[in-house]
Amino acid sequence: MCQSTIGGHPTQTVHNKYPDAVILAGGVPLALPHSLMNAPQLLENAMTVLDGLLLTGSPSNIEPWHYGEACKEPQADPGRDRLAFQLITWATSSKMPMLGICRGMQELAVANGGALWRDLSQQRQFQRHHEDETQPLDQQYAPAHPVTIEADGLLSTLLDSSQPLQVNSLHHQGIREPGPQLRVEARAPDGLIEAVSLRHHPFALVVQWQADRATGSCQLFDGYIQAALRFHKEKDHE
Repeated sequence: MCQSTIGGHPTQTVHNKYPDAVILAGGVPLALPHSLMNAPQLLENAMTVLDGLLLTGSPSNIEPWHYGEACKEPQADPGRDRLAFQLITWATSSKMPMLGICRGMQELAVANGGALWRDLSQQRQFQRHHEDETQPLDQQYAPAHPVTIEADGLLSTLLDSSQPLQVNSLHHQGIREPGPQLRVEARAPDGLIEAVSLRHHPFALVVQWQADRATGSCQLFDGYIQAALRFHKEKDHE
């Protein structure tokens, strides 16, 4: 979940599109609040009943000190940073399936020693990757550019890698250095990384585009839920 303020009240929220996508794929979503970090047993109790981890998108950005930069982040959510990194550590060690979207991709990268472009609009080698907020949501989420899917990766088992995939583009940040534990799964025409997976993990896939509303989202969430079902059966046999 993400921290915000609504009517003066501290509030944690998640956009409906994420739990809705899980339900449509056959899963049962459970939202994870930041207070799970208040005591070790709280997080452990939560994770033992889960079969997968969805790292959602967010208006907030990871605080730059997590990847070695000293500047401040005006759209920070430090509670989400702490929770997400701990969840990723847990899911990595237990081989729990992970699917990440937008901020979720950046979280997996930073958690594995990667670094980010803090503002893509300041990097002339890249095309525009953020939405026009004056447009209706349907236009903001419309396909903006193709991505080329790398052959023989996890993403190529879910989507057709023989043809470029048209995706939306609603982000100001991106992966600058993926880190040694991540495999690049897709790139935009300008070379920007659009998807990565975690090496030596059964299913840990994150994408930069808003896959909950983009072409190909059904296959991504279907693959994620199938991986969660396999994880659940393996837990039952332990």
